[in-house]
Amino acid sequence: MSLTRSLPTMAVDTVAEASDARAEVEHATSKDYFIERNGLRFAGSHLIVDLWGCTGLDSVEAIELTLRRCVRAAEATLLHLHLHHFTPNGGVSGVAVLAESHISIHTWPERGYAALDIFMCGDANPHATIPVLRHAFAPTQVVISEHMRGTF
Repeated sequence: MSLTRSLPTMAVDTVAEASDARAEVEHATSKDYFIERNGLRFAGSHLIVDLWGCTGLDSVEAIELTLRRCVRAAEATLLHLHLHHFTPNGGVSGVAVLAESHISIHTWPERGYAALDIFMCGDANPHATIPVLRHAFAPTQVVISEHMRGTF
């Protein structure tokens, strides 16, 4: 996929000046969503969340509401939300596509288990989703691992 940006009209005398002008405009119009924290620079925080002993894992409506609340709590930007309800066990799989990345969920209501993948860059706060998930699904156990994606 190729993105083309229009440059404002400017008077330039050389190819080098035109290149410098293009770089200046692209820098001014692009936002770097990489994060800097504790001396590290990385693309974003990726939480892998396992919820055990949960309730409400077979309700598409409850899961949709919970994901929307997670997006708000994280101060992220929802672009698209899609959920699929499986039969006969009632599990739900889906994804909230965010400007800052995504939240995905897969549930096994017959086991009281939900697996979530929460990846966010920029100013969004993936950790703010955890209290929302605890409130919505009342898990007896929560296991979280975090990976700093794109660390360099």
